[in-house]
Amino acid sequence: MWYHKPAINEELLQSLPNLKVVASSGVGIDHLDLKLLSSYGVKVANTPSIVSTDTADLGMALVLASSRRLVEGHDMAVSPDTEYFPADWLGAEVSGATLGIVGMGTIGYKVAERAKAFEMKILYHNRNQRKKEEESAVGAVYCKKIDDLLQQSDFMLLAVNLTPQTHKLIGKRELELMKPTATLINISRGLVVDQDALVEALQNNVIKAAALDVTYPEPLPRDHPLLKMKNVIITPHIGSATKKTRWIMMEEMAESIEAGLAGLPIPREVL
Repeated sequence: MWYHKPAINEELLQSLPNLKVVASSGVGIDHLDLKLLSSYGVKVANTPSIVSTDTADLGMALVLASSRRLVEGHDMAVSPDTEYFPADWLGAEVSGATLGIVGMGTIGYKVAERAKAFEMKILYHNRNQRKKEEESAVGAVYCKKIDDLLQQSDFMLLAVNLTPQTHKLIGKRELELMKPTATLINISRGLVVDQDALVEALQNNVIKAAALDVTYPEPLPRDHPLLKMKNVIITPHIGSATKKTRWIMMEEMAESIEAGLAGLPIPREVL
């Protein structure tokens, strides 16, 4: 499966009685009905580890691009209408700012490692607290309650899996807890954020900006309000989109398929 295609539903499973394994690209499995697949005796594999580094790189890139208004700046620099660069056109500091990370798994932790190099203060919220030595290595402080993180963060980055518990995790209430100068960065899944609430928050200056690698749907309808906002950066779900990583993802998927067909233990099997 690539980009969640083909859709694995009961009709497809009934038409493929010899199907043994589904290999899905990336780490997310929210598009798969694991119970349904299991009932047909079909095993599932994904490619979770290889995507982490590139996705963390993109997360940090979105922090930098939004803070320094790179897309707006590029548009100004190349516009045929630009006659001078205004001296009061300013961005926000990254060094010394507070980064709140929601979801401190492999990707979230790698973002923290990069943020430490930018001298950022790092807060995180996670189902489970990291080991003290892991926290110390990146200077991260655990927030048991997500509200504490929201109220303190200058940049709030989402790196959680999409589950029933994280569906629209960030809605109107959570956005109103954020600083009016804060930026929301989402590198997880679009449905982790209530998109209508986000549009309203950006229009009413509840938060300052957003940088999104994921939306729902993807791509957004061409008349969607988010596409018209200067304080929003949207990239086309490219967290793992580097040549080397995509090549390795394909190799891992092929390896899982070969193992499944041979009746061998499947690498990276989703249980």
